[in-house]
Amino acid sequence: MDWIPDRKSKTPLYKQLALYIENGIADGTFPPDKPLPSERGLAKQFDINRSTVVAAYDELESNGIIERNRGSGTTISKDIWGLAKRRIPSWNRYIEAGSFLPNLPVTQRIHKELAATKLINLASGELSQDLFPLSSLREITSSRTFIGPLGYDHPQGNEILRETLAVHVKRFRDIEIDSSAILITSGAQQALHLVVQCLLKPGDAVAIEDPSYHYSLPIFKSAGIKTYYLKTGKDGIDPNDITALYKKHQIKMIFLNPIFQNPTGTLLPENQRRKVLELSSEYGIPIVEDDPYSLTSFAGERMKTLKSLDQNGNVLYISSLTKIVASGLRIGWIIGPKSVIERLSDAKQQVDFGHGSYSQWIANDFIESREFESHIQHLVKQLDRRSKQIDTSLQTLLHDQVEYNVPQGGIHLWCRIKKDYNEIQLLEESIKRGVIYVPGTTMGTEKGFVRFTYAREKEENIHEGIKRFADALAASQN
Repeated sequence: MDWIPDRKSKTPLYKQLALYIENGIADGTFPPDKPLPSERGLAKQFDINRSTVVAAYDELESNGIIERNRGSGTTISKDIWGLAKRRIPSWNRYIEAGSFLPNLPVTQRIHKELAATKLINLASGELSQDLFPLSSLREITSSRTFIGPLGYDHPQGNEILRETLAVHVKRFRDIEIDSSAILITSGAQQALHLVVQCLLKPGDAVAIEDPSYHYSLPIFKSAGIKTYYLKTGKDGIDPNDITALYKKHQIKMIFLNPIFQNPTGTLLPENQRRKVLELSSEYGIPIVEDDPYSLTSFAGERMKTLKSLDQNGNVLYISSLTKIVASGLRIGWIIGPKSVIERLSDAKQQVDFGHGSYSQWIANDFIESREFESHIQHLVKQLDRRSKQIDTSLQTLLHDQVEYNVPQGGIHLWCRIKKDYNEIQLLEESIKRGVIYVPGTTMGTEKGFVRFTYAREKEENIHEGIKRFADALAASQN
């Protein structure tokens, strides 16, 4: 069996070696009546550290595949085929073989740190607890009687909630649709998964913004979808780039977050939004509009979504309560042609048999209450204050070292670091000092950027977080 370790692989060398030995045992490369190669021998053969071999043998031993005996070396387990006891599956082989790809290592690192450590959180794309409408939600759950079904609900989601959402999107987002054109999902994330898995096939080409939240998602690669990039400037994408991508790659779908985009905070001008719709109609390319932030304009301006401007049914519209009410409710929705909604709802039913009725009830009662609008007004005011705070802190502490556009809505600020730095080292230095953010390369192709999210912390913590980041930046450049 010819094998060499792949030093460019994301899989650790010891796991590669363990899998090589396990496969060699299975195919007879390593016969059961002879000792396995020594630790020193393998280290020399493959030019790796002996500690790497030790780690590989430790893993194989813990899985019951090999035995280590003083004086006689390492041998294949006599009970490997389970004659005396059951053999433990090689779970790592299954993990590596799965078609659903894991998050990027940096993203996994951020999630683990946030779960285990008390940090100033400028990374998580969600609201802080004090911005949740807790008193209103408690009022709903404590004083109103739940009268909904406790069995499986309608495949598209509770009919009353869908009717309430039809009224809501007409009033707040100028989208006029029937409740039958809505599918309730577990947040916008599930909506995106359903669209990719049901409406695209391996080898299809799609266009996404660069940078964008979609760039960080492994769902496209897991599904075998080819992604091509629409460069995002201070005013969003250039619609003419859609034409170029279509002619070169025959893109099948466009994924856009045109209003206070994640991560740049940019607002695609209305004339550009209309141009995107014209091109969609000209080439017959559907658009998936991700709209978490259109209700958060700091100027109080009513934003025209692509869907509200869409006269031909070209836009699949995704939104949720995650960024404006509470992420834990897990209420999102897709609006689109009825045939598409039926296809997506069929897939969702296969996954989870429909959305939980209790959270749908809470969401419905809050959306149709008078408290909803007052909550949004309060939320926007607080986000505006936090946006101003992060702007002030960056100007005070890093004014000549960073470059950014002040957001006019949403929850993110996209910041370019003017000096060269090591991205991983800067993240580690920041974590040591008690602050965390999202490195730019997880969300786009260009280096030298970071994403700060200001919705998760109060003003005083935002200032302290930027101070710690500035200290980390200085330390990483020394």
